[in-house]
Amino acid sequence: MKAVLATDLSAASEATIENETCLECLGRIGIDEMHLVTVVPSNVHGGMPGIDFEKRRRRSISNYERVIERAGFDVETHVVRGTPHRRIRGIAETIGATMTVVGSRGKSPLENRVIGSTARNLSRTTETPLLVNRVERGTDDPAVVRQHLFQRMLHATDFSENAERAFEAFSYLRHATREASLVHVETPKDPGLPKDDDPESRLADLAAQLEEWGIETRTAVRRGDPADEILAAEDEYDPTTILVGSRGHSRLRRLLLGSVSEDLVARANGNVLLVPPA
Repeated sequence: MKAVLATDLSAASEATIENETCLECLGRIGIDEMHLVTVVPSNVHGGMPGIDFEKRRRRSISNYERVIERAGFDVETHVVRGTPHRRIRGIAETIGATMTVVGSRGKSPLENRVIGSTARNLSRTTETPLLVNRVERGTDDPAVVRQHLFQRMLHATDFSENAERAFEAFSYLRHATREASLVHVETPKDPGLPKDDDPESRLADLAAQLEEWGIETRTAVRRGDPADEILAAEDEYDPTTILVGSRGHSRLRRLLLGSVSEDLVARANGNVLLVPPA
C-alpha cells in the first residue's frame, strides 16, 4: 500500500515524520511505500527573497527521506510547484495512494495559516482517505499529539453510503486498532433514519463486526449538532483518531457533511481520518 506524506518542512511536519511510532502505525496497517511531497507555492518566483526556495527544499527533504527509509519504507520524493492541495491531491491520485497524511500546524503563524488552508482544502476535495495528523500548538518543539495513531478509534456514522465506506477502512486499520467507539448523532436538521430503523441496532451490528476482529467496541446514540456531539464524544472517549466520511455525492449533501468534517479538522484535539466517497 502507498501513502503520500505531505510536508512544508516546518518543525511541525518534522515532528510528524521523525516520530517513529507514527511511522510504525502506518506500517502496521500495511503501508510499505511512502511518497514524500513538498510544494513550492506558485507565488514564490524569481526576484523574491525565496528565489532559491526550491533548491533549499530539495536539500531539506533528503533528511526526511533518510528518516523514513530507516523506518523500513520504500521512499520517493516529490518537490513540485503549484497550489499545495491541488498538487498533493494530484500526486496521490496518480500513484494510487491508499492514504494522504498532512500535518495540521506549521511552525510560524504564517505557515500555520498555509498548512491549515492546505488541510482544509484537502478535506474538501480529496479523492483519497486523508489523515490530518494533529501536532501540538503553541510550542517551539511540537510533537505528535497522539503517538499511537489508530489504537483507539472514534467512528462517527450517519449510516449513509459514504459513512459505510469510512467504516470499511477498519479492514486495514484493525491491524493497529484495539478499541473503537461507534457514534451516531440524531439531529433535527436531518430527516434521519426510517421510523422502523433503529440506530442502536445498526450500531450493534457494526460493533459485532469489529469485535470479531478482537476490537473492544462501545456504541452511543447522541442528539444535537453533529460536529459538537462528535467533539463531545472525543472529549469523553479520548480516541487517538476520529474516523468519518468526508462528504456525500449530492451537492447539498457534500456541503452539509463537508461542514462537519471541516469543523472536525479545525477543532478536534486529536487526529482525524476523512474518507471520501468512492
